[in-house]
Amino acid sequence: MPPTFDHDQARTGVASLHSISAGGWANCAKRLGRNALGASNILSAKRTLVALTGCVLARVGPPAIAQDIEPRAYSNAPVGVNFLIAGYAYTRGGIAFGPSLPITNPHLGTSNAVVAYARVLDLWGMSAKFDATVPYTWLSGTADHDGETISRKVAGLSNAAFRLSVNLYGAPALTLNEFQRWEQDVIIGASLRVIVPWGQYDSTKLVNIGTNRWSFKPEVGISKALGPWTLEATAGAVFFTDNNDFFGGNTRSQRPLYSVQGHVIYGFPSGNWASVDATYFAGGRTTLNGALSSDLQQNWRLGATYAMPLDRLNSIKLYASRGVSARTDNSYDLLGIAWQHRWGGGL
Repeated sequence: MPPTFDHDQARTGVASLHSISAGGWANCAKRLGRNALGASNILSAKRTLVALTGCVLARVGPPAIAQDIEPRAYSNAPVGVNFLIAGYAYTRGGIAFGPSLPITNPHLGTSNAVVAYARVLDLWGMSAKFDATVPYTWLSGTADHDGETISRKVAGLSNAAFRLSVNLYGAPALTLNEFQRWEQDVIIGASLRVIVPWGQYDSTKLVNIGTNRWSFKPEVGISKALGPWTLEATAGAVFFTDNNDFFGGNTRSQRPLYSVQGHVIYGFPSGNWASVDATYFAGGRTTLNGALSSDLQQNWRLGATYAMPLDRLNSIKLYASRGVSARTDNSYDLLGIAWQHRWGGGL
């Protein structure tokens, strides 16, 4: 009987689509503590809502490690604001398991439900954010093993992710009133994300939803505002602990996986924003019981995000990305949507 398999890393993302009327913006301006509805006040309310819409978790989902595409990862928001995010995303195609595994020609689809929480912090006068993401994944599809096509269905928790990001320059910790008067120029930030091996894992299966190992991703980023445009770039690396209970009682290790991202973001007069995104990642060769595998990754992904605040406390995001070049068999397509609710910090 051929072996079955699960899914190593599920993925999902978010972005938004809707509209707000001029009257809605005026009402937002009132509720944000403005005493008049002049153009500058409405503009300030718009800027606040746009920032709150995009400042936290432009991507929400199971950790895709280096394949993440996340615009506005380093932006500012009023201290004390909380975010609750609920999202769904669908992926299809290849999955990022190593070519050293005896599985080829994957045709897999995943459905991913995600709940996330984030809070804006004041760290020694610098704005910072803490976020936590807990995903649940359903996987089904087929792949080839030893020349035979096998199928699999599996569901379970994916690995949870926790991240602390700090804006080191250009985005001080601000109250809501101070934030309404603040305008972005250059922001430089850094973050550390920790992937916790809480996901479903069965060592008798070749691939699982969980990974049975810890992952750590330090990252640095820069964001520059140019009128309605914002240009962003980030660079990071993922470091993995060993999986000492890999399929068949083996030990699987992985070298660091390096990535860079670039984003071009445009803020519309209506208050919504859109971005075109790209990421490149390389490295990540694996070893099985000390034997080096020929699975070096050198992959490109392109994506887009569209975000829209519904009101001062809620927003919706849509997100899509596609693998356009992959040295290994781990390219996939992704579509996602999420709702974001925010409170606290004087909102």
